[in-house]
Amino acid sequence: MSAPTTSASAPAGVGSGRAGRTRLLTDSPHHDGSEAYVPAGTPALGDAVPVRVRVPHGPGAPGDDDVWVRVVQDGEPLLVQARPERRDEHETWFVADVVAHNPVTSYRFFLGPSTRPGGHRWLTGRGVAARDVPDVSDFRLSTHEPAPEWGTGSFVYQVFPDRFARSARADAHEAPEWAEPRAWGDPVDGFGPGAGRQLYGGDLWGVAEHLDHLERLGVDVLYLTPTFPGRSNHRYDATTFDRVDPLLGGDEAFAALARAVHARGMRIMGDLTTNHTGVGHEWFRRALAEPRSPERDYYYWTPDGHVGWLGHASLPKLDHGAPGLADRLVRGPGSVVGRWLAGSDDDPDAGLDGWRIDVANMTGRYRDADRAHAVAREIRTTMAQVRPDALLVGEHFHDSGADAQGDGWHAVMNYSAFTRPLWSWLVPQGAVRSLELPGPIARRDGRATVATMREFASAVPWAVTRSQWNMLASHDTPRLRTVAGSADLAHAAATMLFTYPGTPVVFAGDELGLEGRNGEESRTPMPWDRPGDRDEATFAHYATLARLRRSSRALREGGLRWVMVDDDAVAYVRESADERVLVLVARAPWPGAHLPAGTVLGGEAPETLLGGTPLRVSGTGADRVLELPGDGPAAHVWRLA
Repeated sequence: MSAPTTSASAPAGVGSGRAGRTRLLTDSPHHDGSEAYVPAGTPALGDAVPVRVRVPHGPGAPGDDDVWVRVVQDGEPLLVQARPERRDEHETWFVADVVAHNPVTSYRFFLGPSTRPGGHRWLTGRGVAARDVPDVSDFRLSTHEPAPEWGTGSFVYQVFPDRFARSARADAHEAPEWAEPRAWGDPVDGFGPGAGRQLYGGDLWGVAEHLDHLERLGVDVLYLTPTFPGRSNHRYDATTFDRVDPLLGGDEAFAALARAVHARGMRIMGDLTTNHTGVGHEWFRRALAEPRSPERDYYYWTPDGHVGWLGHASLPKLDHGAPGLADRLVRGPGSVVGRWLAGSDDDPDAGLDGWRIDVANMTGRYRDADRAHAVAREIRTTMAQVRPDALLVGEHFHDSGADAQGDGWHAVMNYSAFTRPLWSWLVPQGAVRSLELPGPIARRDGRATVATMREFASAVPWAVTRSQWNMLASHDTPRLRTVAGSADLAHAAATMLFTYPGTPVVFAGDELGLEGRNGEESRTPMPWDRPGDRDEATFAHYATLARLRRSSRALREGGLRWVMVDDDAVAYVRESADERVLVLVARAPWPGAHLPAGTVLGGEAPETLLGGTPLRVSGTGADRVLELPGDGPAAHVWRLA
């Protein structure tokens, strides 16, 4: 271990000998939406909710009369004075009552006095600022019902059916005319024009045969990409929403898989495109054949023909302003959304537990039409009628703040606040091409990474943050092992995935160390019969992380307090009312640091949960410090109290 560079006697936030690259955040006031700061539960409109902030002592700390909460009600800000609630030798906790005046009520903390050098400061979701900052980063009280508890506390496993497992029953199926059949061990063509036509023949019977794998891994939720028939291996170009693709085993295989998943105490989620259908969809075929049919109005048209999603003619875009479309697709128990959640009258276990909505950010949006929120709320209403504890997750590749305030999607796929920032921290310079930009993923340091994560996370209520689907890869992206470039770095990143607020989502095969440079190439068939292609150490690491998360309420439900940021390492504390866990993740060897123990440690000796390196505590009294080790790539988790 390298010698730490930040000593207990150094000014907070300064790393001696490293040009200030190590920054300590333990001297910063802190608030988040977890139970230590905001009472658990969902407030009703008009409720007065006590919100708390912890303010460390030190030069420039506000006095007892200098902490206020600025609340925005009906668009107008007003100030509520906070009062000291308790204090110790390290910090004072302040509390103020915030009225949930609007369905989503924003607030921030004023930290005076105004006469201090530099003037007053604001505390928002981005952190402390000694200047005015936009309201978009304010904290939020939400009166909207959050995601079901099973969704928030789960480990989700994503399966791309064509590539997960092929049962013997699949041999009876003839390949459709659009397909280019492949043997299970054939390499995937990730860049050719026929990438979407490669058919490996995985089916739902095959998924059911490998549920032991999921159970050993510690999976709670199986998420399947589309199972409706289509004209591609990904099936996002559905030809009907009324039945499961016969190539996957049809409705019988779907019901059997759902029952088997539920019998193991797990949940199952489906994937639905509410933004478009395939050009071969029965609705679209009728729209073409009968211009006066109701289905004609389900789609957007121009003088030159139909509107395709992002210009793809094979994916005609749905017009959610059309009479009748909602009843067919999203509204009520008889809609597509409702029917597949319900299962059957005599077998509710044959139904889904929730939906992931494809391109949710574009659903209902076209030119001057914007019905995205209305569609999301309609789906939530249907789910409440059919399966009240169902989970609704939207796909969203960029800033989801405006779409994720809690009244529609319970959560989104958290690419902006989690996936992309971590990729930029992990990836070697120029090693992997960016998803959407004309160049490789840029390599960033720890400060830029944490700032990005905080900034995007601050745009949504805490009730959404704690349910967001965090990923390090998906069927649309490069594989984690390819981005990271090594098993050690991928393992460190996976530790962050399982210890960060939100729901960890793993794309099938990442737990075996599979690789891929883009979404198509990443859809690699699982190497069930090729032991040499499976990294069992990686599987063991993921299973350990799943057990660790399941054993810790702080990791499943606790708040998030960043305590140290370095170019090559970050550390944060997850806190619940009865537990405090410290996580340190390093992408490379770094000099280590001394973390002031006063407001972090508590009264008991640290317990090593992951990483094998004990957390040393040195010094006495106010000079006690935690000695963070400088190894890397590495990840460590300690229970503090």
